[in-house]
Amino acid sequence: MTVLSLKHRKRNRIRETRKDRIFNTFNLFFWILVLFIVLYPLWLILIASVSDPDAVLQAKVLLWPVDFSLMGYETVLQNSELLRSYVNSIFYTVVGSALSVIITLAAAYALSRKFAGKKLVNLAITFTMFFSGGLIPIFLNVLNLGLWNTRAIMILMNLVSVWNLMVARTYIQTTIPEDLYEAAVIDGSNHFTYFFKCVLPLSGTIVAVLSVYYGVARWNDYFTAQVMLRDRALFPLQRVLREILASLTSTGSSDTFFAAYADNLGGLQAALRKAEVAKYCCIVVATVPAVFLYIFMQKYFVKGVMIGSVKG
Repeated sequence: MTVLSLKHRKRNRIRETRKDRIFNTFNLFFWILVLFIVLYPLWLILIASVSDPDAVLQAKVLLWPVDFSLMGYETVLQNSELLRSYVNSIFYTVVGSALSVIITLAAAYALSRKFAGKKLVNLAITFTMFFSGGLIPIFLNVLNLGLWNTRAIMILMNLVSVWNLMVARTYIQTTIPEDLYEAAVIDGSNHFTYFFKCVLPLSGTIVAVLSVYYGVARWNDYFTAQVMLRDRALFPLQRVLREILASLTSTGSSDTFFAAYADNLGGLQAALRKAEVAKYCCIVVATVPAVFLYIFMQKYFVKGVMIGSVKG
């Protein structure tokens, strides 16, 4: 039976013409080239961060690390402010993302139900995707609420993304059957009981997708801290890294980030040599958490994108 099925498959297999082979070969090489163009800069940053500073300055680092060294990471980790900002970013990301996911799902569930004025509410929410009050009104509002220069503003700012809200609403409408709600109502459940005991347990996929979207956005959020924070003890990682990279561009300045270590590193020139490697280390330190988050959650991405493509 197996032999007959194999012969049947071979007989029905579409024969590949010469033009097809040429196209497939060209297509393969093209996408390999695209993959190389995308991945090589990331690989270069990684190997430069663990190479000798002199080799990096002389452009000897091309494909593999040269004179493997963790000097750049040691230099970066000497700064207590950087470590403190790392902890701040983790706190802002974890707490802010959890709160964003909960509120987004609650709002999505409300919008998935039928109620009077639903179209008007949807229009008002969608309107904010394209128009806002502007930076100055937002800043004055934050200042009047007493949230300026506080940890709370890093969590509450951009708490809900309208796009994520619409994706979550579509997921609930298309994935969770209405019959389940009717059965729950018959059993005496109200909206709160149905949401927490039925909707949330069945929304694992969208929870994972929203966690990635909100988590990466909060981890990379630099502008909110730039405008809303002045206390350096509250700065997130991206804010501190921006100052480090900006200071590295002015090598002649005496107040560069690594000038403080000039005595221990054998003078300012030695400090600046290490700074060339350290800036790659800063990029790696800031990027690795987001990369790992994408890797662990990648199986949910395709389904999440498909959810967003369904109109509702």
